[in-house]
Amino acid sequence: MAEEQQQDPTSPVSPLAPYPPLPAPEHRSRAPEFYGFVAWTSTAFLYVVYLLWALLPDACIQRLGIAWYPSRHWAVLVPAYSVVVALLTYFVYFALALFGTPAFGDMCAVTGAADPRRNAYAAYADSSVVPELYDIPIGLVNRAAYGVKQDGE
Repeated sequence: MAEEQQQDPTSPVSPLAPYPPLPAPEHRSRAPEFYGFVAWTSTAFLYVVYLLWALLPDACIQRLGIAWYPSRHWAVLVPAYSVVVALLTYFVYFALALFGTPAFGDMCAVTGAADPRRNAYAAYADSSVVPELYDIPIGLVNRAAYGVKQDGE
């Protein structure tokens, strides 16, 4: 009975033995949690202040002791400008993608950057060196896979 109680905790006989054994717990800082909480609460607070500024009448704001605040038209303009900037960002990324795309008549649209005709140093390569990777022309692939087409076939 005493022998059973002194088994190694990682013994396969023990029903609670985790395999592989669990690593020691890491001691890490909880600062990211606190910073996240502060960021979340400050964002919520600023949103409430923004709504109060945008929706309360002038008399209520002055009764709170606030003598100066921005004009009310900024309550509409700032969100509108933010939406326009977001839409322009999408448009600019789309335009940059189109600008970087080769034309349909350009050979790069068909062959790609790994075209074997562009490799000027392949003729001078040493025979013991592993050759660079490049795209094999589709005609060569078809000949290797299906053989040469005979006239009667």
